[in-house]
Amino acid sequence: MPAPGLRLWSRIWRYLVAVGLGLLLMIINLADVLGQDPSTLSDAANAAIFGFLLLDLLFGVIAVGLLPLRRRLPVLTAVLTAGLSAVSVFAVGPAALAIVSMSTRRRWKPVVAVGFTWVAAGMFYELVLRPSVPGATIDAGLTWASGGLAIAIYAICATAGFYIGARRDLLASLRERAENAEREQALREDSAREAERTRIAREMHDVLAHHISLVSLHAGVLTFRTDLTRQETVDAATIIQGNAQLALTELRQILGVLRSRDGGADGAGSGIAEPPQPTLAELPALLADSREGGVQVSVDVSGLGNRVDPVTGASSLGQVELDGLSESVSRAAYRIVQEALTNARKHAAGAAVTVQLEKLGDELVVSVRNPTAPASVLSTHGAGMGLTGLQERAELAGGSLEHGTDVHGRFVLTARLPWQ
Repeated sequence: MPAPGLRLWSRIWRYLVAVGLGLLLMIINLADVLGQDPSTLSDAANAAIFGFLLLDLLFGVIAVGLLPLRRRLPVLTAVLTAGLSAVSVFAVGPAALAIVSMSTRRRWKPVVAVGFTWVAAGMFYELVLRPSVPGATIDAGLTWASGGLAIAIYAICATAGFYIGARRDLLASLRERAENAEREQALREDSAREAERTRIAREMHDVLAHHISLVSLHAGVLTFRTDLTRQETVDAATIIQGNAQLALTELRQILGVLRSRDGGADGAGSGIAEPPQPTLAELPALLADSREGGVQVSVDVSGLGNRVDPVTGASSLGQVELDGLSESVSRAAYRIVQEALTNARKHAAGAAVTVQLEKLGDELVVSVRNPTAPASVLSTHGAGMGLTGLQERAELAGGSLEHGTDVHGRFVLTARLPWQ
């Protein structure tokens, strides 16, 4: 991973530390030479000492000049600056900075190679170059101590570089994880919005298709039947008007849910409670509505342990008989029956429809049957998406849905939903 860019002050203080450390080490190492009285030495000795100091400073300045390359060419810069420390104590400071910078990559082979260069340069300075300086104190113990100190300095620099590199990688990893978490959160929000749009579209289809099919059916009666009495015409028009008003009312309710979730036009909620979504407790009203639309529908809920009038559909659904049935499953079952009745009215207008609800083990089984051959010439055509929507709704509720024609030529729609 490339090293992050440094600000101006971050570069300046690093250079100041490298230069300051180099000068300090040079003064300490050459204290005995710099403390001599020039008058007590020969001209050749003074010239040698001056040349030695000038050479140390010159190579130290060259090492400082190589530091800007340490981020692009870390290994080469570390090798060159460590090599310059063989003739310049001043170069030790810049070399230490180059070694730290190289070690942040956390690669062992370059670190070991530069380490050998560093040790070789230190041994050359202590054993070859320094003894040739006039007036320099030569002590075997100090020479070995200087070698040990050089190795310790290199170990400290390499360790610091490894730590900085590990911390840098950790921060980059945390930053990447935070960015990934933000992207995943955005994707989850987009998915949730898409799922909510799909759910609302399904609700609009289930709610409006039932009433619009009634409107279409009775409008068809008025179109094709020219022998209706005035009262029959008024009754049909009344049914059309009532279902159109119901469709508009339920559409407003669904749109009201959207507005309340968006905070309203002025950014605040309306404070009006949303009407509850219909469940199986409203099944008798749905059956009565369908019968007013001319559908011959009967219901059998004996499998739930209660009695229902097969003609009126009167029942106490939602009371004792449905204890333990989750609201979401009850709502899904209601929508399945509603869509099945709508499809029967569209594709087999006037045919007798049978609705059966029963509890089998831990499942609620909803069955709707009707003859495939229509009993009336009046029928409407749908978009063909009703069964697809029912299957999705059943799967979302944790169940399944099957449909097809049985041996008696009847169209059968069966949904199995988990009771809990």
